[in-house]
Amino acid sequence: MVEAGTSRLASKEAEAEIARIDSLSTRLTTSCGHASSMAWRRWGSGPHLVLIHGGAGSWMHWIRNIEALAANRTVWAPDIPGFGDSDLPADGLDADTLYPFVQSGLHDLIGDAPFDLVGFSFGGLVAALIAAERPHNLQRLVLVSIASMGLLTENPVLLPMRGVTDPAQRREILRHNLNALMIYDEAAVDDLAIAVQATSAPRERVKNRKVVLTPILLSLCRQWRGPVFGIWGRQDLLYRHQIDKLMSVSAGLGLAERIVMEDAGHWLQFEKAPEFNPLLESFLQRPVAVHGVPHGD
Repeated sequence: MVEAGTSRLASKEAEAEIARIDSLSTRLTTSCGHASSMAWRRWGSGPHLVLIHGGAGSWMHWIRNIEALAANRTVWAPDIPGFGDSDLPADGLDADTLYPFVQSGLHDLIGDAPFDLVGFSFGGLVAALIAAERPHNLQRLVLVSIASMGLLTENPVLLPMRGVTDPAQRREILRHNLNALMIYDEAAVDDLAIAVQATSAPRERVKNRKVVLTPILLSLCRQWRGPVFGIWGRQDLLYRHQIDKLMSVSAGLGLAERIVMEDAGHWLQFEKAPEFNPLLESFLQRPVAVHGVPHGD
């Protein structure tokens, strides 16, 4: 959904596109604590595919991927508790305490049916934690722009929004910040990107996330089963000056394939959707290893 007032920052066309994709979905909820609910959206039919958004985001992080993927699959895009339309179960939450709500909610919705799992950035860490629990029906794991390998060194120069009331100025601040952190190509910071950010970011209530700053992925990988894939953007601010080190460290994750997309920033599934969608589809068609064989063995 697009929050009231966002229209002053986003174009009517961008708002209409978000509303169109949203209108094609079926909305469901699961529990995420006492008197708290987690929002899920579902599109399409076929094998189950779960897309988990990143920090300061919502289901809309996948706005340019959903229709292509839902052509052959049942696509599930939740709002992690504390983000988007989902309630915040408690204070002081992080990936390691939020992922059980996602995992249990998914089980409520699909039971023991096989599923593939894709996580972006902070959502990639949530997905990695779910995979470490070795759910018997998880087939493939795809990690997009994931960190948690002890390599984060750069901080983006973001402009503050506090105290800025002029809509045009706020819009330009959003554009600058998206280009600084999320999207490499300035021309790709379009009205839709601004609309997604203007709607999603203010509704993030999970603050002081710290697990992503640790190298936890290097231990989680030993618990994964089946094929796991990694995708990063060469111009992602997190790794822009240390791609070689990223490749060296991520080699220890035992991934079935690692891809670095050229001229792509952090939010690469949005910026490079025409290349990302078929790449992801190719991963989802890979054979699945025999259940019971740990990923790291």
